[in-house]
Formats: sequence, structure tokens, C-alpha cells
Amino acid sequence: MSSFFIKKKGNPKFTQKDVNSATTKRKGGGDFGNTGKSKKISSRHNEEISSDSETESPALAKKRKSNLEEEYDETPQEKKLRLAKLYLDQLRDEEEKKADDESFETDLIAGRLQEDVLEQKGKLQRLIAKDLIPPDASEIRLLRGHKLPVTCLVISPDEKHIFSAAKDCSIIKWDVDSGKKVHTIAGGRKGTEDRHLGHTAHVLCMAISSDGKYLATGDMNKLIMIWEAATCKHLYKFTGHRGPVSGLSFRKGTHDLYSASHDRSVKVWNVDENAYVETLFGHQDVITGLDSLSRECCVTAGGRDRTVRVWKIAEESQLVFHGHEGSIDCIQLINEENMITGADDGSVSLWSVNKKKPLSTVKQAHGCHGDAGLEQPHWVASVAALNNSDTVASGSHNSQVQLWKCAQGYRGLQPLFSVPVPGFVNSLKFSTTGKFLVAGVGQEHRLGRWWRLKEAKNGIYIIPLKRQNIEQEVNNGQ
Repeated sequence: MSSFFIKKKGNPKFTQKDVNSATTKRKGGGDFGNTGKSKKISSRHNEEISSDSETESPALAKKRKSNLEEEYDETPQEKKLRLAKLYLDQLRDEEEKKADDESFETDLIAGRLQEDVLEQKGKLQRLIAKDLIPPDASEIRLLRGHKLPVTCLVISPDEKHIFSAAKDCSIIKWDVDSGKKVHTIAGGRKGTEDRHLGHTAHVLCMAISSDGKYLATGDMNKLIMIWEAATCKHLYKFTGHRGPVSGLSFRKGTHDLYSASHDRSVKVWNVDENAYVETLFGHQDVITGLDSLSRECCVTAGGRDRTVRVWKIAEESQLVFHGHEGSIDCIQLINEENMITGADDGSVSLWSVNKKKPLSTVKQAHGCHGDAGLEQPHWVASVAALNNSDTVASGSHNSQVQLWKCAQGYRGLQPLFSVPVPGFVNSLKFSTTGKFLVAGVGQEHRLGRWWRLKEAKNGIYIIPLKRQNIEQEVNNGQ
């Protein structure tokens, strides 16, 4: 064993000076020189010396002592108090955060409830029109599949599919994103009603339930057919009308179906039960259009009797409105209290269910045609409304779909912009969220063959509705 670890008899204890000098030497490493051999000895000595035998520097010892004093200065009661305070602070922070989240959620819920109440009252008017900008011609898509003019169409509530029908008696289900046909229900020839599953006469109207479960179609053969919207499977056939079925609408949130016909009657059906409910009479001429929302009532356009009627189903009563000078050919509810109509005198009118006369009328909404001195206004063949908003649209055969902005309180109509669509615009529908507008177009009017536009194409046009604010956000993001 090296003499380094043997205590000398004459000097059993190190003096303070020796300790300090030894410590200094160990730290500096200067005691053993710089050779490899000395490094090995140093490392061996470091391994063999126990940490208990080392003495700490005064500064380190002082620091450790102060830490120990701090540790032992706190009594158990003080420690409990400190931990309790920390716990209370933590609880307070959590509660404040929770309260902020709850108040935010409460504000959202309150806003939604307020909107629902206004919607039920028919007073909700979302101001969307000011942000709309005209689409580029290249962005408008044409989907072709019908051989004859498209007469009616509906958009599924999830906006993924469009159903269209035409004078060729066929029904086509389209995929909105791809523009491809998902399913086709072929039309049959006249006289094959007994063996053919679909329609064998011009389809004039269609409706889809608010949950997207049922599709209803009506034709010139006085028939209403009910289909499963998802699979296009035929479910029921409703008979009872004595004239062509010209209008269909499901009551929102239910499977109650309202139908209108050229026999001047309105009928109520329960699709779930496959049952007829009742018939309402009142119009003096053929009914050309029908619409409904959440309330247990519907509105109809009475053609050449020049009346618009609001039918209160439960009370079996009706309200009669007068305004147009010609045959009222189309009608659409904007909300529970207001509606828009179009007529063959070229006018578009805004109505309130509380006033017998129109709130506003735009005459010659789509201009005139014909020789000088013999001009006739373009008939308004279709109207559409984005529910609970200030945006409506109308279609004719002047190769334009016109979008309109409703003034505050629906007191006026101002033109926004027009979209070029050649042909007779026989049907118009806004998507639920207002992202796009779909136009059903043909070479002829849906109710007859008074004119024929050979340059037009039978099909449906998907018109994107871009909003200014969203466009700016996208550009800023890029």
C-alpha cells in the first residue's frame, strides 16, 4: 500500500493549513505532474478515496448550511398553510378559466337561441347580399344528362347531391363535387304505367325532406311518387289529384307532405304512414307553385286567378293576397313571414303574410323581347330564396339569372348582378348554406312549348356564390 494512506505517528492529525493546501492541490491537479503515468495514479487515487474522507470548501459548506437552515425554519403548520394557499390559488385559477369558457358558451347558446326565435317569428334576416361577388364564367359548371328540358330540381340538405327531373320523365341524382351521375331513374313511355317503375309523363315538381330521407316527385299523370333519397328506391305512389301535380313541399322537420295540382286543390299527406290526410280548396285557377317551411302552413301561387294564398292547415283556413297583373307562375318562402313570387307579366314581388298587397314589385325584371312597339316582358319562370337572408334570385328566358338584394324589412328589391345562363331557367334553388345556386335549364318552358331556344342546352348549371370577405381572407392567407 502506498505511503500516502499511512498516518505518521508524529503527526496524527492534519492541520487546517495542510487540509487547505491538500484541497487546493487536488483541485488544481498540479501535485502529480502532467505525464500519463501521473494521470493514472491520480485517477486511481480519486477512485479509492471515499467521499466521506474529503473535506468541503468553506463556501460550499456555508451554502449547504444555509439551505438546511431554510428547510428547517418552516414548521409543519406553516408548510400546511403554504400548501393550502397554493391549492386555493390553483382552484381559483381553474374556476376563473371555467367561468370564462362557460360565459363564452352561454353567449354562443344565447345567440343561437335568439336566431331560432327570430327564425320562428319570421324576422331573421342575415345580411349576405352585400358580400356576394359575381362568379367567373369559367367557374360555372354545366351537368348534362337529360334529353329534354329540365323542369325541377332539389338539393340534398347536406349539399352533396342534386336531384333533377325533366320532360323526358327521368330523374337523375348527381354528385355535386364530381359532377357525375350517381343514379338515374329512367322515364317510361306513355301507356306503360302498369309495368314501369318510374314516371311515364313530364315530371313537374319535386321535394326532399329536411332530413334527406324521402324524395317526392309529381307528374302530368296526376301521380306523386315517394323515393328513398339515399338509394333512389321506389317506396310509395300517392293517387288522388284530378289534374297534373304542379307543386310539392315537405314541412321542415317532419315527413308531412303538401301537394298542389291543376285541379285547384292542396292535399296533405303523411309519408311515414303512407297515408292521405286532407284536401283544401280555394283557388279559382290551376295552382302553379307551392312552398312551406316549419310552420303548419303552406303558400301557393294561383296562376291566372292572380292570387297568392297562405293555407293554415290546422285551422283549415286561408289568407288571400292580390298583386300581379298576369299569371303567377312561381313562389318561394324567404322566411316564415315573407315570400317572393314571379309572374308572366315580367314582375317579381316581395310579400309579407301580414299585408294583402306586395311590399315591393319590380316590373320587367328580366327586360322585354319582340319587335318595336310590340315588346312583351320576359316571363319570370322561376324564383329562389336563400332562407332567412336578404338574397333572392329569379330566372327567365333572357339568358340571365338575376340575383337581388332585399332591403331592410323586405321593403324593396335591388338588383345585385346577373349570371349568364342561356335557355329557359325553369327551376332555381340555393344550397342550404348559400355556397352555390343551381339552375335547371331547358330549351322550352316547363309548362308548355310556346317558344324553343335551339342554342340552349338541357341540363343543370351549378353557380358558385363567392363572398368578398372570404376571398380577401384567402388572398391574405396566400
